[in-house]
Amino acid sequence: MTVCLHPLRGLPEVVPGADLAELLACALADEPVAPRPGDALVVAQKAVSKAEGRYRRLAEVTPSPRARELATACQKDPRLVELILAESAEVLRVRPGALIVRHRLGWVQANAGIDQSNIDSSPEDPRVLLLPEDPEASARRLRERLAARTGVELAVVISDSAGRPWRNGILGFALAAAGFAPVVDRVGEPDRFGRPLRITQVAVADALAAAAVLVMGEGAEGVPAVLVRGLALAPPHADWPPMVRDPAEDLFR
Repeated sequence: MTVCLHPLRGLPEVVPGADLAELLACALADEPVAPRPGDALVVAQKAVSKAEGRYRRLAEVTPSPRARELATACQKDPRLVELILAESAEVLRVRPGALIVRHRLGWVQANAGIDQSNIDSSPEDPRVLLLPEDPEASARRLRERLAARTGVELAVVISDSAGRPWRNGILGFALAAAGFAPVVDRVGEPDRFGRPLRITQVAVADALAAAAVLVMGEGAEGVPAVLVRGLALAPPHADWPPMVRDPAEDLFR
């Protein structure tokens, strides 16, 4: 199996209300490799959030007493902390420079994914960018609109980056996926020596996101999407595991 990753370059800065599917379709048309069935398109969360207008101006935020308390502990702007709390189901860790939460949609991430990098902002009137309101719905809509514009039903991943326990560095992961099974359960299949696999579930969407982020970059590279070719993606299946583990099965607390 050979897997190829093709960066989509030359997209304009995405603004609120932009037709992201049209921008991506135009970028795909400019590439030497035309999309075809079986391909996956990994799209950076920031592009999706910008198109959906998920900006918040800090000047419009009034921090609560809880936000002020946490802001002192983690040394962050209390207005930012207020937005983080609004996007979170649970605060897990607080220390200077770090506020780790369980996002309202389940994943664990610093600052609930709220970011200030690679967005148009000013010191006089700072603003931040939140994750999409409903990333799964965003992925489905993007897939449908891309199919209408390109004539190809691509698998779609919306990617973000996060740190990991006990490991240095950030890694791409999937906020949402559409058009394929994001996690494939291989429990019961034989290994090379005939022994049945007991716990193996393959995080396909996360692996796609991690690979694509190597091409997208994390700084000023300006590559918001990557076309991935060469993987045999499994179709969606209701019985396969979700991407987010149930908190009741948390092994680290």
